[in-house]
Order: sequence, then structure tokens, then C-alpha cells
Amino acid sequence: MPAKVIFLVEDNPDDQALAVMALRKNNVANEVITADDGVKAIDYLFSPASLANPPALVLLDLKLPRMDGTEVLRRIRADARTRRLPVVALTSSREDRDLTEVYNLGVNSYVCKPVDFNKFIESVRQLGLYWLVLNEPPPGAVSLA
Repeated sequence: MPAKVIFLVEDNPDDQALAVMALRKNNVANEVITADDGVKAIDYLFSPASLANPPALVLLDLKLPRMDGTEVLRRIRADARTRRLPVVALTSSREDRDLTEVYNLGVNSYVCKPVDFNKFIESVRQLGLYWLVLNEPPPGAVSLA
């Protein structure tokens, strides 16, 4: 069985590198696949390879070029093949409108990216702890372990 991947959708190269570094620093050994815009995210998620071995977790920024994260989430939830993917909005947006909209669309969690490096590392550590250890996925769902 292929190793489960974490799919990180983030357009800022610095935030992308920081998130990957934070995962590694916190001993998350899963492969991390990245996309830097919403169109690339959809292309990956609906590719034959991804549908055959879906990511165990999608970390999704909301403010993306070409297609925003809200639309990416809308498409994920609209398709039976991807509807149950765990999606965490990992974004700098603190707008109530964004929070309400993505929860209405079925996001599993909403995390504001801290600006402080150490707080960002701690946030990713807690995300990893929750999704890797504490979360109980539904029967038949992919697992990060």
C-alpha cells in the first residue's frame, strides 16, 4: 500500500517551506505534495494517481491565485470521490466571512497561520498530533499512520 501523503496548497513559497519544515521538525514523515494555486490543486486532487491514493490530509490556504481555496473546497465536497477528504483551512485570513463560508462548505478545521515562527511550528505540531494521533476517521477513510 502506498504511503499516505499530506497535500499542502499554499501560494506563498516562504509559508510553503515553513509548513514543510514544521512538519519535519515535528517528526511527520509522510510525503508532502504541494500546489501553489487552486487550479493545480484541483488538477492534482482529481488526477488518476490521487484518486487511486488520495491524500490523507489537505492543508488548504484560502487566498490562492487562479482559483481561491473556497472554490477548491467547494469542488472537493461536491464530488463523491473526494467528499470525505479531511481538509484543514490553514490561512492568514481572520475574516468572519471566510470562516463561516468554509465551515458551511464542510471544512474539517480552520487554523489561522501565526506570524511568529515558534507559534507557527507549535500550531503545525498540534495539527499533526490531532490528525495523526487523536482524530478517528470514518470507516474506509485514509489514515496518516
